[in-house]
Amino acid sequence: MLLYIMRHGETKLNVAGKLQGRTDEPLNENGIKLAKDTGEALKEIDFDLVITSPLIRARRTGELVIAPSEAFHHKKVPVRVDDRFQEINFGSWEGHSSKKNEFDLPGISYEEFQTFFSDPFSFPGAPGGETISDVIARTDPALQEVMNTPEYQDMIILIATHGCALRGMLNRFYDDPKDFWQGHTPYNCAVSILKVENGRQELIGHDKIFYDPSMCVDHYK
Repeated sequence: MLLYIMRHGETKLNVAGKLQGRTDEPLNENGIKLAKDTGEALKEIDFDLVITSPLIRARRTGELVIAPSEAFHHKKVPVRVDDRFQEINFGSWEGHSSKKNEFDLPGISYEEFQTFFSDPFSFPGAPGGETISDVIARTDPALQEVMNTPEYQDMIILIATHGCALRGMLNRFYDDPKDFWQGHTPYNCAVSILKVENGRQELIGHDKIFYDPSMCVDHYK
């Protein structure tokens, strides 16, 4: 089994530096382009299945990425939705800006919010939302379930998800799991690759970009 696990393409809330979490924000024009470019680069991969977050930005990314492969291999790839692959819930902070010069998260200062990136495991989370530990507790079992499903063992699967959710489900595979963000939020359409063979699970690709690297932007700093 090979699992291609990717973050969705760019949205207007990404560009604005606003927390979107469970907000069902669509891809913007650039996000569509990044997904199409990624799909074109992966078109020779003979995908068997797409598993996606229910949020439109992830689902649309999965559809765009898989389209060139479907055309190349002359097959229709089924799409399954798993709610556990949704993004972190930002509760009452959804839609608010985390950028320093436009910061408007209610009940917290910009300096306090930076703990979300610098020390995420101690960050208490948004009011009405989730913590990093909550995200891991939700996404890790979902990924383990995929890897241990007998009918999937010989498949190549695309998982379309979100930045924090991706880090959560792959946390156990990083050399230093205490470093949750691995240096930064995954860039839009960044792909990590897991190989599952003979009971062994191995991360063989990390935050791979299949478009012009100059287009990689961390919108939250």
